[in-house]
Amino acid sequence: MNATEQEEREYLEEIKEQLALAVRRVDDSVRQFSSELREKKEYIHENQSGMDEADMVAAGQSIDRMAYTGAGAVARKRKLIKLAQSPYFGRIDFTTAKGGTMPVYIGVHSFVDERQRRGLIYDWRAPVSSMFYDFELGEASYNTPSGLIHGRIDLKRQYKIQDGRLDFMIENGVNIHDEVLQRELAKSSDDKMKNIVATIQRDQNAVIRNEEATVMVIQGVAGSGKTSIALHRIAFLLYRFRDTIGAKDILILSPNKVFADYISNVLPELGEEHIPETVMEELAADLLGNQFQFQTFFEQVSALLEQHNPAFIERIRFKSSFDFLSQLNKYLLHVENNYFAASELRVGRTVVPRQLLLDKFKGYHRVPLLKRFPLVSDDVRAYVRTAANRKLTNGEKSTIGEALTRMFRFNNVLDFYRDFYRWLGRPELFRFEPGQTLEYADVFALIYLRIRLEGISAYDHVKHLLVDEMQDYTPVQYAVLSRVFNCRKTILGDVNQTVNPYSASSAETIERVFPQADIVRLYRSYRSTMEITAFAQRITPNPNIIPLERHGQEPAIVRYNSPDEELKSLQQLAAAFKSSGSNSLGIICKTSRQAAQVAEALENQGAQLLTEDSTLFKEGVIITTAHLAKGLEFDEVIVPFASARNYQTDVDRSMLYVACTRAMHRLTLTYSGEITSFLAA
Repeated sequence: MNATEQEEREYLEEIKEQLALAVRRVDDSVRQFSSELREKKEYIHENQSGMDEADMVAAGQSIDRMAYTGAGAVARKRKLIKLAQSPYFGRIDFTTAKGGTMPVYIGVHSFVDERQRRGLIYDWRAPVSSMFYDFELGEASYNTPSGLIHGRIDLKRQYKIQDGRLDFMIENGVNIHDEVLQRELAKSSDDKMKNIVATIQRDQNAVIRNEEATVMVIQGVAGSGKTSIALHRIAFLLYRFRDTIGAKDILILSPNKVFADYISNVLPELGEEHIPETVMEELAADLLGNQFQFQTFFEQVSALLEQHNPAFIERIRFKSSFDFLSQLNKYLLHVENNYFAASELRVGRTVVPRQLLLDKFKGYHRVPLLKRFPLVSDDVRAYVRTAANRKLTNGEKSTIGEALTRMFRFNNVLDFYRDFYRWLGRPELFRFEPGQTLEYADVFALIYLRIRLEGISAYDHVKHLLVDEMQDYTPVQYAVLSRVFNCRKTILGDVNQTVNPYSASSAETIERVFPQADIVRLYRSYRSTMEITAFAQRITPNPNIIPLERHGQEPAIVRYNSPDEELKSLQQLAAAFKSSGSNSLGIICKTSRQAAQVAEALENQGAQLLTEDSTLFKEGVIITTAHLAKGLEFDEVIVPFASARNYQTDVDRSMLYVACTRAMHRLTLTYSGEITSFLAA
């Protein structure tokens, strides 16, 4: 079947006709649903005076069903129209052990010939499609609910179909043809991350289709596609468990709003609904009940970049350690054993023994500490009621509750947190007064205490949590996520791309919080040319990184006589970019102040300045900081002010590495004075 390229072209036209016919059928059904819905509403409007409550409820349910079915038809039409643009990207001819050969065309969505009841296109997530990613020609197998199906792949092809036209077709004897991957990687960047279904590699496919892991940790080098893989994993799980999990049940924890916008197209491209997302600061504000003004992570890193404050660094370093989390847990045990100063309680003529109060308090050991007192109060009231053989007055009930609360040393989470540092013998490590801004390093420690003391259940609906940039979160933050989100998790990042080395977490660190985690390491880098990857290795060496063999220009380091001359050169470089044919240029600075300075110099170039408050990512000339550029990629990158004066600390080195690894095809660094020691070699 379809042996030659001409036959393939003819088959593509047949598929497009079938898709066009299916679109017309969906249009007919949508019109029918709309008509029936309108008639139903008119009927209710005209007859509602004669309808009882049961009739109204039944009519409302009928309207809801019609609207839901109609919405489903509209979603189906969107998928069919998308398929018509590019129906499929791969094909395998699979011969089963019983001898029957089945051509399997693979696309972003499935498409069935309803009259002949046969699959014309298989969703990339379908079990049979996994063979396209996992096997070369020869023996192959795939999993089904009834077990493994064994057979043989006799033919393997890849296609590039755009706007309904076949651009090329490649006979493919290996996993994913290198030529297809090279073509995709050589393309210019887009303003949104794209799906990678046509170029998923075997090791990536194993991560995407893993159904067993309750916690999956993906440690991937810069440009390894870890975020894209994680999003495709979410799409696969939504497909595989569609009866029990929907888009609304998943939450993405993004590093910032710009990155959230950048990845926002991937899941809709794969036919899934938009998934809720948040950032750590929004989560923190919610978990603290909006009681405190606090420093953001961006502000913490900015403070580290602007000035070297040893005491500030010490506070961050300690509160980002496992010892800190361990001490918090020891303190809570100390509170449980020592802070309830129970004493004999007299209510009227009844005496409630001290030991009874202690036993009741200890009996609720599974309940957060401050939540125990209403329960103990109820038990004491019942005891007094039985002993006195009478009802209690409202005053007596209040007396019991108030007396028990007074027996506990504190009833405010902030008081406990301040006391923790006194207990530790390090009161200087907590700097906060009412009305001040809480340091970022204290935010999640305070939340952790609140969870242990008061309990929180606001996120019980989340069934899968995706955490990106894992290296930027501390053990106490992971302890909070573990308690707040009692669900499956996909956690990803790269320890070499931390923007704050004083609070970085590795895959091993996270494994200590989640001992059950499956850890996957991705070493192959796809984003940058070999020349750019080798250059970045000079800044932060990583012997495990494996660059894909794609060559380009050597990175350029250009010296200028003065900062003013350097700024003028940025204007010329930005102007040259506009006639280069590339889509995106990232001018990536160390600090927000420097980014604002460059933006002022380029104000006539139509450049976009990305700040902490930005929410959108667009093509063109982008000026931003390395912190905000994490996870993004650009055709070309310029890193200005790469001088010894500007880049000298551990934090600076991290920023420089992140900035350089954003470049896909071209990298330029400019400086005046002396070059940074990170590049001097």
